[in-house]
Amino acid sequence: MNNWKGYLTNYRLRQRRWFYPLISAVVALSVCLSNPLPGRALDIWQIIRKGSEIAPQVTQIIQLSGLSMRDEVELGKQMNQELQDGGVRINRNPEINRYVEQIGRRLVANSSRPNLPYTFQVVDDNAVNAFATLGGFVYLNTGLLKTADNEAELASVIAHEMGHIEGKHLIEQIRQKSIASGIATVTGLNRNQVVGIGVDLALNRPLSRQDEFNADKRGLSTLTRAGYAQSGMVSFMTKLLSKGSGPTFLSTHPATGDRINALKRQINAQPNNGSYGLDNTAYQANVRRFVR
Repeated sequence: MNNWKGYLTNYRLRQRRWFYPLISAVVALSVCLSNPLPGRALDIWQIIRKGSEIAPQVTQIIQLSGLSMRDEVELGKQMNQELQDGGVRINRNPEINRYVEQIGRRLVANSSRPNLPYTFQVVDDNAVNAFATLGGFVYLNTGLLKTADNEAELASVIAHEMGHIEGKHLIEQIRQKSIASGIATVTGLNRNQVVGIGVDLALNRPLSRQDEFNADKRGLSTLTRAGYAQSGMVSFMTKLLSKGSGPTFLSTHPATGDRINALKRQINAQPNNGSYGLDNTAYQANVRRFVR
């Protein structure tokens, strides 16, 4: 994925600016509480005020199990800001964003989480890639838009990323990584820790085989209910597989051949109620107008 390591380096440097002062404040507070100066009353409020001045970025503890939709969306917004601060360039062309948003809304209305306020964004990057974070934030590279032949293929990628959000896969990955790294506590995680781990996973994660199959299954169901041609998901994945190891999209999405076979079995087992989105000429004319 182009430049992702540079983005993460910048993000981690920013994290340290508040992390070490925070640790200092916590240590100072614990020392004062355990060893008050002789002959002087302990002014706890003064310590708290001073601690808030030293470490103003202390945030609430997040419990990942049973995470509310409101908290999920707020975390997604914070991750979105960190991604942009780290160098992810969001395309501001109103026409291409309106087009992608239109496709996204059609899919959302037929998804298993229609009440989630999804946000669809186009990233100025020629790598063939897409990813999602929390709270409905979906990112599509311009390179992926140019690689798709028609709207059904693009919609299939959006539906797949929505499948990850519907399955809350990133939430579980954050939980697992926090436990493995030893920062998880009984009470939960600091909000900034959740955001940091989430950004890292979104940009670098090799997604699990189980998550990928689950997102494919969910995505194909949404694609079908929205009336898009089911073949769009298979044709786009087949196209990427034929390119070998080149596309970034494949390096983070394993077992592509097995996934194609699973999709074909799923398609054969359910009715196909639509063929929308297969006009290659109209799609490519639109994309060429919007994306250079």
